[in-house]
Amino acid sequence: MKVPRRRFLYLAAGTAALPAVSRVARAQAYPSRPVTMIVPFPAGGGADVIARIMAERMREPLGQPIIIENIGGADGSIGLGRAARARPDGYTICLSFDGTHVLNAAFYSLPHDVLNDFVPILPVATGPIVLVARKTMPAEDLTELIVWLKAHPNQASAGMNNLTFRLVAARFRKQTGTQFAVIPYRSVGSLLGDLVAGQIDLSLASQAASLPLLRSESIKAYAVIGESRSALAPDIPTFAQMGLPELTYTTWYGLFGPRGTPKDIIRKLSAAATDALSDPAARSRLAGLGYEAFPRDQQTPEALGALVNGGAEKWWPIIKELGIKAE
Repeated sequence: MKVPRRRFLYLAAGTAALPAVSRVARAQAYPSRPVTMIVPFPAGGGADVIARIMAERMREPLGQPIIIENIGGADGSIGLGRAARARPDGYTICLSFDGTHVLNAAFYSLPHDVLNDFVPILPVATGPIVLVARKTMPAEDLTELIVWLKAHPNQASAGMNNLTFRLVAARFRKQTGTQFAVIPYRSVGSLLGDLVAGQIDLSLASQAASLPLLRSESIKAYAVIGESRSALAPDIPTFAQMGLPELTYTTWYGLFGPRGTPKDIIRKLSAAATDALSDPAARSRLAGLGYEAFPRDQQTPEALGALVNGGAEKWWPIIKELGIKAE
């Protein structure tokens, strides 16, 4: 049976419009159930705390709860791999940081592609890294520490609980001509516990993890690895101020979805995250923990994508040159 030409054109036009209608309906319906946010580290760490602040504040604009799923192991690679394999429907996202989303690819043979298997949603926060030491370490500032390390080669021990810190430690040793043992730890809690007890001499740690111990004078700090001093610890100088301008590194945290997540859903998630970061209470909580939310004009998928690609371009060759291996 032949369909009249006018009716055929009408049906064809209606069929062509279906994908657009479907996209609109999907965007309006999403989310219709809870969203899972994978954190590729155990509960209690910096990434976990940031994720829970974001999940709590994103609930209202999304109209659905966000459930945190902690999946630790292999410096975050196991959890990130789970996120990469998730169905790209917006119901699984992850909170990652520069270590898991850039540096790990230079250390491990990964089953996922950090540059191409994820869609950026939004950069959330940054946090400085602090060079800290046991309270009884004889050096009183960074200059004295370098002198002491040179006078006692390979006698000091430094605990590191992720590959970001190992990268910074390797650059520090190269630029200062010092030698000390690096001891890997699985958790920052056990690392800082050993530092307080004097079982290890040094560590690189996030400001968020080390600040309570610094305030109680259980450990001491030598320098902040960042562009400027921290507002929460303004008495700690930067490496640049202590004569090591090349020793800068900024740790960032961001939200990602698996590759193929529709753009309209990414926009909705990004808008909800932006709304969360505009809340003074959320920003205050982040600041109180030692983190700073990204400026409003940088809270975009494009800005997070630039951080990932720029980080890979800068750090992958340096890691290869330094010959750092995962342990």
